[in-house]
Amino acid sequence: MIVTVTMNPSLDMAYSVSHLVLDDVNRVPQVEKTAGGKGLNVTRVLHQMNAQVLATGLIGGNIGKYITDQLDDANISHAFYPIASETRNSIAILHDDGKQTELLEAGPEITAQEAASFLAQFEKIIKDADVLTLSGSLPKGLASDFYQQLIQKSNGIPTLLDTSGQSLTDCLSGMVKPFLIKPNLSEIQALIGRSLTVSDLRSVLSEEQFAGIEWIVVSLGSQGAIAKHHDMFYRVTIPKIETINPVGSGDATIAGLAYGIQQKLDDISILKTGMTAGMLNAQERKTGWINYANFKELFNQINVERY
Repeated sequence: MIVTVTMNPSLDMAYSVSHLVLDDVNRVPQVEKTAGGKGLNVTRVLHQMNAQVLATGLIGGNIGKYITDQLDDANISHAFYPIASETRNSIAILHDDGKQTELLEAGPEITAQEAASFLAQFEKIIKDADVLTLSGSLPKGLASDFYQQLIQKSNGIPTLLDTSGQSLTDCLSGMVKPFLIKPNLSEIQALIGRSLTVSDLRSVLSEEQFAGIEWIVVSLGSQGAIAKHHDMFYRVTIPKIETINPVGSGDATIAGLAYGIQQKLDDISILKTGMTAGMLNAQERKTGWINYANFKELFNQINVERY
């Protein structure tokens, strides 16, 4: 089983409008409401890949119930810890010209008791887990090292971490390292405090700051990725595709990587599975959604070479 953690989920609402007019009424002909948050995007993609997956995290109020009801309708297993405050909304206004305006609530503030109770529940939930994923930002009230606390309680279960900022820094300097991280180039630059090019990645990822992390996958968008597994480096090249909605592609990539690791695939197949899932998401309008029927075709077009 793969356990996905979403500490700050949201109800994602997509409003499609021909043109957004400020200080006036805007009629919305089409609305999509989706159980959101990076970890739940990972969850949906894993479910569509026929993986056994369990979603957990913190959830509250009527919005939280709407999210869990939606997961139930999709037959996705979940074990969220209930909090007193309301789960957040996230609004994306989709313009006809392809542009997107987002309104993102900060989310609820978590109490010390809720944090402690979730940690206790987490230890029970992961007993049957083969792989863990930790995704997204942390809500207010949780310490920046909360992901590090979860990793310390993981009992050696391979843990894929997809976060940024201080949460990522705290995990890299923590007692127990994540099994895999998936930063992009700008996030690597923020970590090391200087600008760099793709050609610099080999030396940068070998620095002491990244020691102890088994897998590092650096996303390069349409240029693919640079990956490091132990001391082995790989260059991943992907084909050109028609992109419909790239939002959530990083989450889909995490889902594919988690699936490949759970299935004990070889390095090249793990990377190709992750990148295929990410591209499949970009070809769909819905976030955190793939057409698994197209998996093999894209998988065979990805090239992975020693770097």
